[in-house]
Amino acid sequence: MTWTTMSTVEGLPLIGGQGRFRTLATAEGGLAYEIAYPAGVASPVHSHDHDSIVYLVSGSLRGTLDGREVALEAGGTIVHPRGVRHSVEAIVDSQWVEFKTPLPSRPPIAE
Repeated sequence: MTWTTMSTVEGLPLIGGQGRFRTLATAEGGLAYEIAYPAGVASPVHSHDHDSIVYLVSGSLRGTLDGREVALEAGGTIVHPRGVRHSVEAIVDSQWVEFKTPLPSRPPIAE
């Protein structure tokens, strides 16, 4: 599995630099990505047409979920429900697995 540079999420540019991602698996009902942001990189506030379940493998993330501040440490999990506005920022170099279901109607992240 090859890592790809990530510069957008849901068509919006990342803030503070670039991340990287690779697709771990795709099925009829969804997909799984591995995503890495260096410290200081963030997604803009966005929403999508699928649910995302995030498992933080390493690092520390903070962000917003439906207007509330949230934090996630390694080993933690959070859900970004479809249609709910949220953002993510890497406090330190961070890596996570993100499961998306149902299968997104368009690629949610891109070079």
